[in-house]
Amino acid sequence: MYLVGEYGRLIAWIGDSTGASDTLLHVHAGLAVMLAARLVTGYSLASPVPFAFVCVAEIGNEVLDRINYGGWKWPDTTLDIVSTLFWPFVLMIALRFRKPRAVGPARA
Repeated sequence: MYLVGEYGRLIAWIGDSTGASDTLLHVHAGLAVMLAARLVTGYSLASPVPFAFVCVAEIGNEVLDRINYGGWKWPDTTLDIVSTLFWPFVLMIALRFRKPRAVGPARA
């Protein structure tokens, strides 16, 4: 329980130090986890693997919040999940459907 409390204090400190809203911090965290997963695993951002890391990280964050607060706060939890997963999901889908670029020098 000590680590859960420390995690809660760290998250509160980040929010207080940056002055950013909780929603904005979730957007940034989702994209940062996706990029870190891409760099660590080597999988493309178009692959579901980096997105899966974001999902696991967000589930872990919400479980720790639930333990910290003693219960689910469903409106807050739902907004956190949507805020964290939305742009990584859109990025993954957009990259999956992009047209491949030609390799080599551009033709006039």
